[in-house]
Amino acid sequence: MASLETPQRGPALDKSSYRERKSTSRSFGHVAAVLLILGMLIGLGIYAARDLGVRLPSVQTLWDDRVMIIAMAIFAGTYLVIAIGKLPGYYLDRAGAALLGASLMVGLGAMPLDEAYRAIDFNTIALLLGMMIIVANLRLSGFFRLVNNWIVTRAHHPVVLLTAIVLVAGSFSAFLVNDTICLVMTPLVLDLVTRLKRNPIPYLLAIPIASNIGSTATITGNPQNMIISGFSHISYGAFAAALWPVAASGLILTAILIALGYRREFLTRERLSAVDAGPAHYHGPLVLKSVLVTAAMVVLFFAGQPVAKVAIIGGALLLFTRRVKADKVYREIDWPLLVMFVGLFVVVAGLEKTVLTPDAVAAVGRLHLESVPVLSVATAALSNLVSNVPAVLVLKPFVANLHDPQHAWLIIAMASTLAGNFTLVGSVANLIVAQRAQAQGVTLGFWEYFKVGAPVTVLTIAMGAWWL
Repeated sequence: MASLETPQRGPALDKSSYRERKSTSRSFGHVAAVLLILGMLIGLGIYAARDLGVRLPSVQTLWDDRVMIIAMAIFAGTYLVIAIGKLPGYYLDRAGAALLGASLMVGLGAMPLDEAYRAIDFNTIALLLGMMIIVANLRLSGFFRLVNNWIVTRAHHPVVLLTAIVLVAGSFSAFLVNDTICLVMTPLVLDLVTRLKRNPIPYLLAIPIASNIGSTATITGNPQNMIISGFSHISYGAFAAALWPVAASGLILTAILIALGYRREFLTRERLSAVDAGPAHYHGPLVLKSVLVTAAMVVLFFAGQPVAKVAIIGGALLLFTRRVKADKVYREIDWPLLVMFVGLFVVVAGLEKTVLTPDAVAAVGRLHLESVPVLSVATAALSNLVSNVPAVLVLKPFVANLHDPQHAWLIIAMASTLAGNFTLVGSVANLIVAQRAQAQGVTLGFWEYFKVGAPVTVLTIAMGAWWL
């Protein structure tokens, strides 16, 4: 998962380096100014075309509707930084942009502070926090190392190893947050294939693609599904019943396409050489406790208990231990992601309050979003443009007026998740695998990913649209 970078202090700068840094800072300031102006222009453009017209409004009209224009500009600027990934020249990342956008929405009068508080879906925040604590305990206990060693002793052919990686990544991501599964599995898989002297690329590709697909199956699979759960009020069992066939068929398709894409690696009679699994360092009692809490949590999910309540209680129980210091667990939590969620809830609510009038919502409704193919394509395109979580939040106001909102939310959950496999930068899970592999000297390139990820995305979304 993403983490905040802390700049390190270096030696004192001489005059030439100081001038160079000052010049660079000035250039970065120009970039920031351009981005700000661009955000304002985008907001003005949206305002001018909100009734599908192109007339520029008068100065008096602009002044009368200044709050609306401010909200549009803040929204556009926030989503621009989120789409880019960070503000060039500054340490303002996606989380910082969302928090800044939310603060400006309140500070500049787009919405009162009390309404901003109410806009935050604390059920989603509690659910995500609880799941992060649970996965952190599973990782720190050594559970995933035990699973890795189990695979090592049983995979005797490249196809078997690939299938095992796809199934483990997909099945774990179905119940645990997919980003954390990628974070845990990448170094384990990379170490394994290095010792086996195999081409690491296809096995690395299997991790994020299978993780994204597997996470489609349940509410707790990924952050956007958690948000959708809060908006739609679909039960855990109903959500899983509708989408697990899409996830299962997608995992099978992933294994087939990767094997066909790397025929020399997989279409062979060569067997894997025997490797020593090595000692598995784990805390037996903590592994048992973490697994039991996780299993009980999943049972309660399917029994219809509120998922946020179950997840946060499960996470809190795992903090009650003498085995692992609490600060080690806290370091595993993706705090910036939680901050980004809070900020985006407020930013989107501010836009909805000031801009999305009934006429504007009706105008978007004329795009026939009730059609499964149209909604699937629109969601996939928007998810690749600004990422899946912001895309889901943007679609919220338009789903409420559809004939069957719950069915529409299932389509959005399917398309927004599967769309993350289209390119290497399509989801955080993909970037986690690429960055962790790069740190160990293995480069997972854009086109290397695209030749498998793109066809997987198109085929799985088509299957999902047909199924739903």
